[in-house]
Amino acid sequence: HVQLVESGGGSVQAGGSLRLSCVTSEYIGNSYCMAWFRQAPGKQREGVGGIDGDDFTKYPDSMMARFIISRDNSANTLFLQMSNLEPEDTAMYYCAARVGPIVSSPTRWNYWGQGTQVTVS
Repeated sequence: HVQLVESGGGSVQAGGSLRLSCVTSEYIGNSYCMAWFRQAPGKQREGVGGIDGDDFTKYPDSMMARFIISRDNSANTLFLQMSNLEPEDTAMYYCAARVGPIVSSPTRWNYWGQGTQVTVS
């Protein structure tokens, strides 16, 4: 059972940047896709972007150019570099993993972390 632990959240002013990390409990290599999701109070969980085993990345159009996902399999770590943050980016950010292609529906991801809070003011 893969465990995921996020870190790097915090409070930042609008226009600032943050880098989130997600460490897996074991080496999952290229057979897993990984992704970041976020959920603001009263809203549905939404995808921020994903990365597959070939390091192909996929983002919703609204996240393009501001959010960058990368992974370091040797360190069992997924990253999310966020720039030019806006108050609307305030949410709990979660990393997720699944075997198979990147999909947008959160229900199709098998493993989740506990989340890290990002607050933009």
